[in-house]
Amino acid sequence: MTVSKISGLVVAGMVIGVINGFFGGGGGMICVPALLLLGLKNKEAQATAILIMLPISIASAIVYYSNGFVDWWTVLFVAIGSIFGGIVGAYLLKKLSNNVLQYIFAVVVLSAGIRMLF
Repeated sequence: MTVSKISGLVVAGMVIGVINGFFGGGGGMICVPALLLLGLKNKEAQATAILIMLPISIASAIVYYSNGFVDWWTVLFVAIGSIFGGIVGAYLLKKLSNNVLQYIFAVVVLSAGIRMLF
């Protein structure tokens, strides 16, 4: 791995961490495109983003918890759904082509952006 690629990964990680910490999530929406720009394929970028987001999310959660911003009932029920959804998503990742994943990801990101505007 070259020094420039390592530098790009570190800078991308810093930006992703700030976004995830500031918004309480959403770093994955930046992480996947950043990894794609740095040369990973769609499936690799999405799978890698999940593992990258875990420690970032844990660190952010600790800060939010220490400030009293956690609703534990919401955590419980969303976690139940998220675990099931994560299993289904990981299974589908194996089945879908990189092109289909790219279109699905683009639709999700655009939909989220439009929803945030209105």
